[in-house]
Amino acid sequence: MSTLNKSQIKKLGLKSVGENVRISDKASFYGSSNIIIGDNVRIDDFVVMSAGEGGIIIGSHIHIAVFCSFLGAGQIVIEDFSNFSSRVAVYSSNDDYSGNFMTNPTINSKYTNVSSGPVQIGKHTIVGCGSVILPNVSIGEGTAIGALSLVKGNCKPFSIYSGVPARYIKKRSKKLLDLEAKFLNSLKK
Repeated sequence: MSTLNKSQIKKLGLKSVGENVRISDKASFYGSSNIIIGDNVRIDDFVVMSAGEGGIIIGSHIHIAVFCSFLGAGQIVIEDFSNFSSRVAVYSSNDDYSGNFMTNPTINSKYTNVSSGPVQIGKHTIVGCGSVILPNVSIGEGTAIGALSLVKGNCKPFSIYSGVPARYIKKRSKKLLDLEAKFLNSLKK
């Protein structure tokens, strides 16, 4: 992966960007002034970040794999130590599919009924390949979302969800919290 240097990252016009950030030169950013990126973040090839008014806030120690997209007018928050496998799509806006309105961004908004809402992705969340997260969703800390899942409702902390729509499968171990403490402690040395 060919990454942008500090000067090229600065030219993206991000609201703020932390240290040790690696962004592919093939990633795309829209509404950059509404995007915040923490420390130790890796954004791979063909990721699309399109921030609306609510913005996108990316914590620290985050990995976003190839072909992921983060789109919409609502706020998207990704907390520390989260991971997105390839082709994950996170939407903070959604068209009205009822047929009572027109759809797509080429249509004047008086003919559409786009709804927007925040998406909160908790610390230590892992989202499997091909999953979709819709607006007005809060995913609790330590949650794992299985591949090819559709998340349209809130997810409890330290749980595993999977399916279409995503359903609770079982509890997830909290051992990663001990590992986090050891990892952060190792950085102080």
